[in-house]
Amino acid sequence: MHFFLCNLDCPMDGQLGVSGENYSMPHLMDQFLELGTLGSLIDHSETKSEGPLKICSIKAGGMMSLAIDDHGALWMWGNCPQQRNKTGSSISFESSFIPIPVRDFHGHTVVKVACGSEHVVALVSAGETYKGEDLVCYSWGNNNHGQLGLGDRESRVHPEIVEMFNQDSSWDVYEVACGAYHTALLTRKRTTIDALESVCWTFGLGDNGQLGHGTTQSVLKPEPVKELPGQAYLISVDCGLFHTSVVSSVGDVWSWGMEKGLGLCPDASFTGTDAGDASSPLLMSGYGVDGPIFHNPIQVACGAAHTVLVANDGYKLWSWGRGTSGVLGNGKTINCFAPSFVLWPPLTEDFKQPEPKTVVEESNGSKAVAETDKRLSLAMEEIELLQSKLSIMEQYGGMLHGLVFGRPFTYQDIPISLQNSGNFDIAKQWESMLESADHSKLLRLELFYRDMRATIKDKIMKRRIQEIIKECLPSSTSEK
Repeated sequence: MHFFLCNLDCPMDGQLGVSGENYSMPHLMDQFLELGTLGSLIDHSETKSEGPLKICSIKAGGMMSLAIDDHGALWMWGNCPQQRNKTGSSISFESSFIPIPVRDFHGHTVVKVACGSEHVVALVSAGETYKGEDLVCYSWGNNNHGQLGLGDRESRVHPEIVEMFNQDSSWDVYEVACGAYHTALLTRKRTTIDALESVCWTFGLGDNGQLGHGTTQSVLKPEPVKELPGQAYLISVDCGLFHTSVVSSVGDVWSWGMEKGLGLCPDASFTGTDAGDASSPLLMSGYGVDGPIFHNPIQVACGAAHTVLVANDGYKLWSWGRGTSGVLGNGKTINCFAPSFVLWPPLTEDFKQPEPKTVVEESNGSKAVAETDKRLSLAMEEIELLQSKLSIMEQYGGMLHGLVFGRPFTYQDIPISLQNSGNFDIAKQWESMLESADHSKLLRLELFYRDMRATIKDKIMKRRIQEIIKECLPSSTSEK
């Protein structure tokens, strides 16, 4: 069974890989049906097998698309880097309306690839085949912010090795992600025997703290995100336009960059010293009685202004960030600044599998099954309603918590007594919270309640003035 790439988008630069026309529905890319292997395009004598190519992996950036086929060849279309002239070193970006091979990797296997607005980073086998721990990191394209990690700001037409992760490096690079103008990599020590040591490296534009180095400076070479726990083994990384997120094997999620690591969320309701961008990693996941709430995580993915996490071996989805157009999948379009449930699996009629038709007459057993299915359907509808209500309550509680404490709500903020027994003595818990609060937290609380009290006094005064005016108006009318 072969898989062929379909797409829909704006094709002004050929990123759809078709003729340049708009498509609002998925469109089959016929070029992959007509192409043989990459080897057949270069030298028919080297072709190992004939037949249509199978796509194993795809990526899309700002104005380009990429695909890796089952022979380990990399294909590219859309805005492709080209040399401006034969003698100069500057590059331009020319539109390709069909997939073209990146011939620089002929004789090697491309395993993973990522792309930003105008740059590409690929993990390629050192030899002809991939042996598990022999990946070399290459980058090319626009380098105006150092996003290629080559130590300068000079753009590249052809792939060049990022020397920190060459064939002789002590680090084995296994994940790659690109933001608009920055890059993130996950590596592990090749020499480690007893335990896996995992490190996240970033480079490129740092204006919004998206590199996680504690500053807003741009970096031209890979540097480690030092504030991530050294004992955490990171399994997935992704970048939004201006933020970065990683998840560890035990379910801890860290984010950093624009608007406290949320991404392009200018309307985030953070106040005081906690407002603004996060230049260092922030722990987004909370802890329950049994540890992190994200059990058995698989992958984290970032959009421009939201983040999605797959956990529980693929059976649960979480999301947070800007909720425009319903991208958070929680049934609402409002923003959510702390992880919330995605309504998964879908429970509507649209996703139910059609039942096969049968000519066998309905028996008592089939009637019982139908009745059970009906009850199950009603129960699932009730679960969906409860999930929706729970999501609203989580968002409401998160907004209140953000207003009072100036930071996102996490599971560990729930009082221990409420976690364990469900009982909650608000007066006792309030006193306990004040006792454990540091000076800055007490000052923030004082400021919040002072503002609230002033607002209430102002509202009472306005209403009293309105009452006085109403009382005076009839008397003045009667005198006339």
